[in-house]
Amino acid sequence: MIRLQLTARIETALRRSKVVALVGPRQVGKTTLARTFVAADHPNYFDLEDPIAQARLENPRTALGDLQGLRVIDEIQLRPDLFALLRVLVDQSDSTGQFLILGSASPKLLQQSSESLLGRIEVIEITGFTLAEVGTVDPLWLRGGYPPAYLSASDEDSFSWRKQAIRRFVEQDLRQFGINVPAPAMLRFWTMLSHYHGQIWNAADPARSMGSSESTVRRYLDHLTQTFMVRQLQPWFENLGKRQVKHPKIYFPDSGLLHALMGIRSADALAVHPKSGASWEGFALEQILRTVQPEESYFWATHSGAELDLLMFHRNQRIGVECKRVDAPRLGASMRTAIDALKLDALYVVYPGPRRYALGDKAIALPIGEIAAML
Repeated sequence: MIRLQLTARIETALRRSKVVALVGPRQVGKTTLARTFVAADHPNYFDLEDPIAQARLENPRTALGDLQGLRVIDEIQLRPDLFALLRVLVDQSDSTGQFLILGSASPKLLQQSSESLLGRIEVIEITGFTLAEVGTVDPLWLRGGYPPAYLSASDEDSFSWRKQAIRRFVEQDLRQFGINVPAPAMLRFWTMLSHYHGQIWNAADPARSMGSSESTVRRYLDHLTQTFMVRQLQPWFENLGKRQVKHPKIYFPDSGLLHALMGIRSADALAVHPKSGASWEGFALEQILRTVQPEESYFWATHSGAELDLLMFHRNQRIGVECKRVDAPRLGASMRTAIDALKLDALYVVYPGPRRYALGDKAIALPIGEIAAML
């Protein structure tokens, strides 16, 4: 599958920045995208998981400095010492598009790049396939966007791949990122966290269930957030004369990993699962954020019960979103409160149906396939 929009974003970034970093979890297609710019067998391509590439970089300044054109370094988190060298090399020339670096969602990678390459680097987060790319909700919602999971021959094959990916992440990837957490403890916490998907986070209950301190489970949550396995959607609050929620909401960016952790193997099982509505809410929310790419995003809730799934600040507008897995959404009292209290310019109620229609002043029911209309 050719990812034209992502390829165009990378091309644009290379034209205006000296270094472009593609970051995201393993297996989301970073390497495939990079190889559309430099072939894997080209001298300018360095895969740091390949012993031959490692040997070529024994003297990195000579190896990289003698090359011309775009140079690609894959899995750069394995060599954090290269960031300081890249700063020296890119400052020797005013040309853009000198380096394309890839990292598997390493916190160390992001920290090193921001400190060493400030003003020289543009970071693009790479995710799995999106609704805009594949065109239909099924099987994307069930399987998620990781290419091997989405493109599997069957739902059972996809489920098996996702279970293995989860095990590989807790047993190998976290350790490679410098995160020292016992694999059984992280797997247990991650599985437990799947049942908090779409809910407001409070560390007390998970800590009691894990037999750990609240600081420990907060650290586990931060590890999963830094590696793009979990999204913490922060609350928006301002002086509205209402008591507002000030804890984040938890979402899984990839619905396929969520379903694997919950043991959901098929579309039929998903349709009747008690968490089906929460899963669809998170799936829709993630597709909206990837499509709109707002400057800022939050959720909003008050202790009296009013709430809004998503509040986006985009192009000087306040856009509210509710995600509803219903056939024909209606404008509820909570939505009216959100429109008035937050002074929304528009409120979209995203649902799985086929028809767009007005719900009232500033409120529109919008099929999930038409979320690009928010732009």
